[in-house]
Amino acid sequence: MDISAERIKELRQKTGAGVMDCKKALTDAGGDFNKALDIISERGLAIAKKKAERTAEQGIIECYVHTGSHIGVMLELNCETDFVARTQDFKDLAHNIALQISAMTPLYISKEDIPAGDTSDPQVVCLIQQPFIKDPAKTVQDIITETIAKTGENIKVRRFVRFELGY
Repeated sequence: MDISAERIKELRQKTGAGVMDCKKALTDAGGDFNKALDIISERGLAIAKKKAERTAEQGIIECYVHTGSHIGVMLELNCETDFVARTQDFKDLAHNIALQISAMTPLYISKEDIPAGDTSDPQVVCLIQQPFIKDPAKTVQDIITETIAKTGENIKVRRFVRFELGY
């Protein structure tokens, strides 16, 4: 099957995956763009699972102050190397997660952090399980996984704090 360079380019722009990964996904999907998206997503999840055990001690501190200066967020996002921490994809991820924290007021990073006896809904109180504010079809964990697939490194939200004026 002959896959056009334009389709490969379109898939690459949509997913951030490599050229050869996009070509292989389109070939495996028989040219179906939506199936190719699913294939790349599944492969990205597999990559993220492989990297989950790797140490992530580098990274950045992202600070976000909402318009009007009534809400502020400080986030520590870690990766494996300082090289990845300086990439625009990683910086964008950190900024988007800080926006998420500002808008959705999570209390914990993951459901493992919820204290025993707390019956709160993890999709409400856990950052990585919340629907992503810029694309509610995805969770915050999904956007982290996508960035792991792009960068090839493990990425973890280490900690965050949210300040709101008067609270």
